Amino acid sequence: MQTIVTDSPLEAAEYLNAGGIVAFPTETVYGLGAGICHPEAVERIFLAKGRPQDNPLIVHIARPEDIVRVAGQISSDAEKLARRFFPGPLTIVLKKNSAVPDSVTAGLDTVGVRCPSNPDAQAFLQHCRCPVAAPSANLSGKPSSTSWKAVLQDLDGKIDCLFRGEPSTIGLESTIVDCSGATPVLLRSGAVSMEELRSVVGAIETRDSLQADETPRSPGLKYPHYAPEARIVLCRPHEPITTATGERSAYIGLSTPSARGLSLSRVCRTPDEYGRMLFDFFRLCDSSDIDVIYCELPPEKGIGQAIRDRLGRAASGH
Repeated sequence: MQTIVTDSPLEAAEYLNAGGIVAFPTETVYGLGAGICHPEAVERIFLAKGRPQDNPLIVHIARPEDIVRVAGQISSDAEKLARRFFPGPLTIVLKKNSAVPDSVTAGLDTVGVRCPSNPDAQAFLQHCRCPVAAPSANLSGKPSSTSWKAVLQDLDGKIDCLFRGEPSTIGLESTIVDCSGATPVLLRSGAVSMEELRSVVGAIETRDSLQADETPRSPGLKYPHYAPEARIVLCRPHEPITTATGERSAYIGLSTPSARGLSLSRVCRTPDEYGRMLFDFFRLCDSSDIDVIYCELPPEKGIGQAIRDRLGRAASGH
């Protein structure tokens, strides 16, 4: 299969409307989309990524009011969150309606819904005839793609079309909040912080783990994610780093590393920059045959919590 690369949101949407699978930019990471009205295309997403079938997909909508096209019940807390953060980097899990096929939700009665704020994503989704189910546009388990070149590196020849846009401005997947029950539950950290969520809905619970036989209500909960080929070592700010002889080592963080002999190093000015650069740096390390990556843990607030989440999951992937 030849993957068509286009700068036109209309052309990309035409491929999706015809039953194809299309990668497209968002402010978080690039997504790999299929129309929910094309269940066979949804199945192709799992094949292209090598993604487990019990890992549900997030449905992307063009306008906040389109939430009724996929959700059967919308709680007052969900309405408050959508009013505050749509369009934006937030996914809300709700009871689904009959328009959403089971292949999108891994057989669950709930669906994650997001309305991206990225102008290219908005233009693309507005040309799509139905809501778009889309995980991140990368091989399953690997670092998410934050540029069109990274998408092509992973999925060239496996997808119908790539809508080429600018690099993602956030670089980490969306915050996910489950609003299908009585109290909202934070399922995944992202650019919308716990502090911001609580300012809107007050009480909010957290969910840290799943039982082995439990189907996750959102992506990023059950399987190792975001892992580069290199081993990940987590370190505290200004912690001494000693590189091993014969190993190619790299570092990313907010503080200047103490180690000498690093093959690659990236010092980020802010936590936002750290989040934006993380997955791209992991991919650079893969292409540079790095053996170990030292990753500084950022402060546990704001987007720092999301970075710590991704680092922990990447480290557990080895």
